Amino acid sequence: MTISAKFNSMEKLKRPVYVKAGNDDFFKKLRTEVNETVLQNSSLYMLNIIKSLGLVFLFFLFYACILLFGNSTPLLFLFYILCGFTMIVLFINAFHDAAHGALFKKQKYNEYFMYVLELFGSNHWLWTRRHINLHHAYPNVPDWDVDIKQSDIIRIFPNSPLFNYHKYQHIYMWFIYPLYSLNWMYIRDFKDFFGTKNNYVKKVVEKIPTREIYRLFAAKIINLIYMLFIPMLLLQQPWYMVLYGWLAMHLCGSALGVVALVSTHVDEDAHFPQTDEDGNLSATWAMHQMIVTKDFSTNSKLANFLYGGFTHHVAHHLFPGVGHTYYPYITPIIMRYAKEYDLPYTSYPFYHAIRSHFRMLKDKGIQENILLTGEI
Repeated sequence: MTISAKFNSMEKLKRPVYVKAGNDDFFKKLRTEVNETVLQNSSLYMLNIIKSLGLVFLFFLFYACILLFGNSTPLLFLFYILCGFTMIVLFINAFHDAAHGALFKKQKYNEYFMYVLELFGSNHWLWTRRHINLHHAYPNVPDWDVDIKQSDIIRIFPNSPLFNYHKYQHIYMWFIYPLYSLNWMYIRDFKDFFGTKNNYVKKVVEKIPTREIYRLFAAKIINLIYMLFIPMLLLQQPWYMVLYGWLAMHLCGSALGVVALVSTHVDEDAHFPQTDEDGNLSATWAMHQMIVTKDFSTNSKLANFLYGGFTHHVAHHLFPGVGHTYYPYITPIIMRYAKEYDLPYTSYPFYHAIRSHFRMLKDKGIQENILLTGEI
């Protein structure tokens, strides 16, 4: 089957299957040690809850400051930008953990908390299925990991179509990445709900509930009303100045979040394991996570606070149902097992991870040299 046929015939794609783990699999021993040691610390569980609720409070505090002090243009922009930063940190920390059932011990509380995500214009039902059923189930697997494969504007997967403009993607993506949250809220969500071309969300769910479609539109409308139109009505600012502040919120927040998004799976040494004709992958589930996932800035307290489960992303992929506040204590155990079992493990400083990502974009934007890829 050709690549083009593969892209245009989703129903023929077979769900990837991992190699079955043996009795001597490293992850069984790793999981036992983590369960018996790190996960016994209940204070880390409470820390996660306090942090998450505190971030929600902080966001709406900054929003209140927009309404109270927004008649000053510098303060208008300041508090909009602070809202943007807090919004992204909430996504990466609190909502990310809740989507995995890792924030509260009872699943119904995680579900209740995820409804707060609707206030930010997203749809938690869609995001949970897109992130867990596709990205976490098959990270870096071509045609399945939709967190990586989102648009033909950027080429990351080796089997993606190569267009002439991709030779410049390492340049223009600097300007497109800050649009990430706007794309998520006002383009990508609608494509995943209503799109038909390469719609893998619809491949892992039998039917999108009608109520979620209503919630999708309600979330967008409510978010625009309180974040954009109410400040326009209440503040003595030109409407376009408030619009610029709102755009600054999304641009600055996305710029902060992109560090996490590009640093963990898609650097110049990234692996994109493909299935054989029967849909089989060549590694066990745990080994696959180690191969395709990277850490960054694990020793930075600031990075750990801002990016939660992304700095210690290997721990997150191996223990997705565990809150991110446990990961700094799990990662040293993973590193020990990686050394003992000769497993791949990489942790970069964030600046190296960013540089490596854009080098990857430059490499993927040109025709690959088969002399370098070892195909002959």
